[in-house]
Amino acid sequence: INSHKIHLQPISLPRTVIALRPRVLCPLARGVVPNVLFCCFLVLLSGVGKTTLIQKASEVLKSSGVPIDGFYTEEVRQGGRRIGFDVVTLSGVRGILSRTGSEPPPGKRECRVGQYVVDLTSFEQLALPVLRNAGPSSGPGRRVCVIDEIGKMELFSQPFIQAVRQVLSAPGTVVLGTIPVPKGKPLALVDEIRNRSDVQVLSVTKENRNHLLPDIVTCVQSGMQ
Repeated sequence: INSHKIHLQPISLPRTVIALRPRVLCPLARGVVPNVLFCCFLVLLSGVGKTTLIQKASEVLKSSGVPIDGFYTEEVRQGGRRIGFDVVTLSGVRGILSRTGSEPPPGKRECRVGQYVVDLTSFEQLALPVLRNAGPSSGPGRRVCVIDEIGKMELFSQPFIQAVRQVLSAPGTVVLGTIPVPKGKPLALVDEIRNRSDVQVLSVTKENRNHLLPDIVTCVQSGMQ
């Protein structure tokens, strides 16, 4: 009987990506060399439940005693209509990321994504201190830094780009972050993250989102060992 090999072509579907950077091989990191610190990034579509998944993972890790800090983005609605996004630190401090119909401060360039105008000053005031606390100067000991997300709005900030690179290279820091689905003009930092050998990228869909939380938590905890 002749044996035949069947080659299946992968189907390209929209997805969300999560990236983790653990020190040991974890269930999601097949093919990653053990004992190498890596980051985990989630790639998520809008409406997949990105914020909820990040919040749940952060809560589980914090309750287990893992040192964790960072921020997530959350949509803001008014009268049932989305009017923008806020940036919220894990300690609960909230600031404006973007709004519809707003104008940039006098003397500042307009940073716009579609109908949303980005408030760079507000974003940097909240996000940069969090990232710097997780960077190389944060001292010894392992920690988790949540970065949700690294997208078009956030990437208007050059200090943010520099801070993200520093966190990714910080010894002892496990990064749990989110990056957007590739579409349109490439984002240099997002491509840079995807191509790093110490980054594990995980696609999140509506079909698998309810089953990923334990694996994400396990990966991060492995990185803390």
